[in-house]
Amino acid sequence: MTGTTRVAIVTGASSGIGAATARLLAARGMRVVVNYLHSAEAADGVVADIASDGGQAIAVRADVREAAAVQTMVGRVAAEWGGGVDVLVHNALTPYAIKPFRDMTWEELGGKIDDEMRAAFVVTKAVLPAMTEQRWGRIIYLGTGLSRQPRADMIALGTAKAALTQFARYVAQELGPQGITVNVVEPGPVTDTRISQVLDDQLKQRQIAATPLGRLALPSDVARVVAFYASDDNAFMTGTTAAVNGGMSMY
Repeated sequence: MTGTTRVAIVTGASSGIGAATARLLAARGMRVVVNYLHSAEAADGVVADIASDGGQAIAVRADVREAAAVQTMVGRVAAEWGGGVDVLVHNALTPYAIKPFRDMTWEELGGKIDDEMRAAFVVTKAVLPAMTEQRWGRIIYLGTGLSRQPRADMIALGTAKAALTQFARYVAQELGPQGITVNVVEPGPVTDTRISQVLDDQLKQRQIAATPLGRLALPSDVARVVAFYASDDNAFMTGTTAAVNGGMSMY
């Protein structure tokens, strides 16, 4: 694969971590599919930013829980660039309830787990044929530190992402012989994301105080770790989880 122009799909790439990752992968020479569901204008803005910096990108709407939509998105790659997907960054975040367990319904908890695992299943299945044929691929799932360190009212997201992390390990074990690495990036609190918008200032200050590096992560901090996992520099790491939280997980 060395010397070729690789193609990356970044799901949920219209804002936050996804947008930062799409821009960075493009800056490092990849062609990037900026996937989105609702925010067409924002996704087009990410594509425009990439183009203005000399990169190549297209915006493609697809609900990552729907196999037909994802297959159509993968088909766009072949139509636009004549090949398959080399790198999958699965960042899209499906809706979830923020409430204590005692107030939660099974539909809220079980529905989030189903959405999380269905999306990971669908997008992974869609990119595997090309990766397996060329015996090279990079799959990176975005998790959350909440899967390891519980926080009040976040049981739905934390439980679903914990399932995703274990799923990634099994997929990594199976796909390793095909030259495909599978890893998870687990950010702690990140500014300028959907989750950060529901946190009050007092909680953010407590989180900063608990972080040895003295601040919350930026989307670009997370994007750089994703970009490492997506690159040739990551030749011998699979089934791992990177905690991007400024040291917060030490406590």
